[in-house]
Amino acid sequence: MSFVEAPVTDLPFAYSLAHAERGWAWRIFDEDGETVAQGLDLSQSDAQASVESAIRMAASEARV
Repeated sequence: MSFVEAPVTDLPFAYSLAHAERGWAWRIFDEDGETVAQGLDLSQSDAQASVESAIRMAASEARV
């Protein structure tokens, strides 16, 4: 199982990607370490794209 965790630019979110039995699982965390989004994609590149999209959405919701 591989696991990657990285901060996301200047936004107050972090994410993790983990290779799972059925694809790539991802989770996004806020500054308090709470999960704000999660999902599963078949490929690592699809999971990365989902993470980026979910972070943009979470950031726009946080500004409202």
